[in-house]
Amino acid sequence: PGALPTDLNSPQQCPYGLYAEQLSGTAFTVARDGNQRSWLYRIQPPVVHRPFTKIDINGWMSDFSAVEPDPNQLRWSPFDIPQAPASVDFVEGIHTVAGAGSPVTRSGLAVHVYCCNASMKNKAFYNADGDILVVPQTGTLHITTEMGKLDVDPNEIVVLPRGIRFSVAVDGPTRGYFVEVYNGHFTLPNLGPIGANGLASARHFQYPVAWYEDSTEDYAIVSKFQGRFFVSQQAHSPFDVVAWHGNYAPCKYNLALYTVVNSTSFDHLDPSIFTVLTCPTTEPGVALCDFVIFPPRWAVQEHTFRPPYFHRNCMSEFMGLILGEYEAKKGGFLPGGGSLHSIMTPHGPDSKCFEAESTRKLVPERVAEGTQAFMFETCLHLKATPWALRECGKLQADYFEAWQGLASRFSVPAGVKRNDE
Repeated sequence: PGALPTDLNSPQQCPYGLYAEQLSGTAFTVARDGNQRSWLYRIQPPVVHRPFTKIDINGWMSDFSAVEPDPNQLRWSPFDIPQAPASVDFVEGIHTVAGAGSPVTRSGLAVHVYCCNASMKNKAFYNADGDILVVPQTGTLHITTEMGKLDVDPNEIVVLPRGIRFSVAVDGPTRGYFVEVYNGHFTLPNLGPIGANGLASARHFQYPVAWYEDSTEDYAIVSKFQGRFFVSQQAHSPFDVVAWHGNYAPCKYNLALYTVVNSTSFDHLDPSIFTVLTCPTTEPGVALCDFVIFPPRWAVQEHTFRPPYFHRNCMSEFMGLILGEYEAKKGGFLPGGGSLHSIMTPHGPDSKCFEAESTRKLVPERVAEGTQAFMFETCLHLKATPWALRECGKLQADYFEAWQGLASRFSVPAGVKRNDE
């Protein structure tokens, strides 16, 4: 009690002999409605560390300049989780699936998976290159951050902003996805004519309360900096923040609390109605990354093909499946796997889905029950990495076959003149 100064941020002497540190997530001069920063009151400042030295973490890519583009529809079977006796922690188990841009110019993003089976021991990580949004698929993440602890289960997400140090403990085999944005921060989308309520509610995002350890054990601090990795040693815990205040902090959200908006008359609305969080660009309405989910919901549209429509998009779409069976592609799209449909590459429901949904009787019904699929959508051209295309061994070479059964259904009744005659 009393560790948080009440009248000023940087007193001459902090309570309990603590050090005051400001952590800025935006430039000082960003307008108030977008300015992000927190004040931390800690046992020792992070500047007390040995020099950083370069290390290799080979699975995590940030330079896509030499990667060959591939416009094909791509889909992956579930990515392998390491098994004993192998011991792989969260940072060691990261592999990049696709990306674009560069953290050096603070422009772009990357999509990754993590597959691990061990906790980080006396090791913390921070990403100087951008925010990350993590989507657990198998196993709970027990995350210790500078601001406190968060337990994140499958069907929840966690946002870990740029620069905040964290460590991940796991209970066993663990897998999931995350997206890394090199510029900007995730925020709730504007609701427009929906009004004041709907989609994800700010009150459902949970932030950690201060938790600290007063330890003089050695800690390794791993940094991702300009696409490279470095490690520093220090003889005190990075998790020594006794009190904090501000609006720059990690948070988690339960996807089951999402308020779905959908058509209650006819037609299939665009997937933007399922946006949970967005990282906007400077162009209004265009996202560096939208995080979109396809949750359990009612479908009541009349005279409508209810699954996702055939589509060519000016955005890139990476999809993953947390649990269940995705309505438009049952069978080959599995939990722990993924798909990438690139800019202007055609995609849509497979032939089995189209045939079934084009002819069945439409009644009000629950769809996606027991299922949670998601999408990272970006305005950037994504390049799939060599690991994703070859080394992981999970790329489904026959994915294109999903649409080969879509034969021509064109038929002109007798007496109707064809314009090609």
